[in-house]
Amino acid sequence: VPVDERYKFGQLPNGMRYVIRSNATPKGQALVRMVVNTGSLDEADGERGFAHFVEHMAFNGSTNVPEGEMVKLLERLGLAFGADTNASTGFERTTYMLDLPRNDPALLDTALMLMRETASELTISQAAVERERGVILSEKRDRNTFALRNFQDQMQFLHPEARYSSRLPIGTDETLNAATAEQLRAFWRREYVPAQTTVIVVGDFPADVMEAAIKARFADWRPAPAEPQPLAGPLDRRTGPNEDVFIDQALSERVTVTRGGPWLNEPDSLAQRRENLLRQIGYGIINRRLLSRTREANAPFRGAGVATPDQFREGRATNLVVETIDGGWKRGLLTATAEYRRALEFGFTAAEVAEQIANTRTAARNAAASESTRTHGTLLGAVLALVIDDYVPDKPSRSLQRLEAFIPEITPEAVLAALKRELVPLEQPLIRFQGRREPQGGTKALREAWDQAVTAKVEKPQARAAGAFAYTDFGPAGQVVSDV
Repeated sequence: VPVDERYKFGQLPNGMRYVIRSNATPKGQALVRMVVNTGSLDEADGERGFAHFVEHMAFNGSTNVPEGEMVKLLERLGLAFGADTNASTGFERTTYMLDLPRNDPALLDTALMLMRETASELTISQAAVERERGVILSEKRDRNTFALRNFQDQMQFLHPEARYSSRLPIGTDETLNAATAEQLRAFWRREYVPAQTTVIVVGDFPADVMEAAIKARFADWRPAPAEPQPLAGPLDRRTGPNEDVFIDQALSERVTVTRGGPWLNEPDSLAQRRENLLRQIGYGIINRRLLSRTREANAPFRGAGVATPDQFREGRATNLVVETIDGGWKRGLLTATAEYRRALEFGFTAAEVAEQIANTRTAARNAAASESTRTHGTLLGAVLALVIDDYVPDKPSRSLQRLEAFIPEITPEAVLAALKRELVPLEQPLIRFQGRREPQGGTKALREAWDQAVTAKVEKPQARAAGAFAYTDFGPAGQVVSDV
């Protein structure tokens, strides 16, 4: 895949990488990010919550910015804490974020100075740890909602032996209460190393100014070995009969049918992007059919969808999700499964493929037309897709040219074949129910409904005549008088 030439990539001798993009939309502003490839997966059993704890300590004192001064410094420079200054910790990485309101080289240097302080100069005093511990425990209590408990139950059901299912970034009361400054410093020194770090600057600065500022701040950061991140799994691909029921009065009714498979190691390439487009069109058609069923009188479900997301870089899973009114789960599951099976058995129509192509082409044309005025956020998102998912940022205009050349090859047969290459067959799947009350008949009824759904006869979809678009005459074009 050709890379957008306006991005500037570099790596310092110590191993730290950086990505730069000079851009003027919006004018006079910039975004600065530091991505450290460490998260809760890197924690030992006694360190659960440490990656997130260290993220908090980044705002609580360093060699050149005493505790309590960082926020004041940022506010004096016009940055609001939370809105312009933030950080986040996940399973695999920690990201520090600064949004700069001015293209002042001194402000850029200050932003990079603060990132460097976080990377190698944190003090992590015991007194600061004690003060911040209460903040984190309070955050943990606030997050203990029905949604979190539902997510935890889902993790344990799908992958009970996986490392990630016991590594929520917030940690545990036991490990958070036992954390000492010495332990947090040890984790930070072990994980925050140049080879694990990428600095990104996108904004209204000359690229050479950004690069010089990055080198000045990070070139003397001493290199250190980077420990490989532990796997998120094992992501055991269990088959049924396995069912799960989770009840909470705040949850609407949903049935999820899941079957796991191996991860498809498919590096980004032009050929792979064509394959992904075919798959995207296939999912789009199935989900379009499911959407149309929600618009019927006495609709069988409130919503339904099919997808096959990756599970870290260790597996993938095909999911059929059906959301229904309370008590309507069986009818919804039977109807959605029939639509899913109908698509795989009989394929798609030329009209359905044409609709998806039209949507894709419109989006690509719009992206190409606005190529020269893409925002900092859009360009930053493309870089993060590279840093996180190895997805190369290219120009929308070139993507459009490739799309137009490929469209004649997009047939219903090609779409179905590509979809089947990724889908994991839903044979003896895991079935999970969530809602406000138990499904009648319990887990046995879930399995019986699924068995009924996959053995029922499905009919070939009926062809529908295309409707005429009612709005064809919009009158004479208006004239722009002023655009300010």
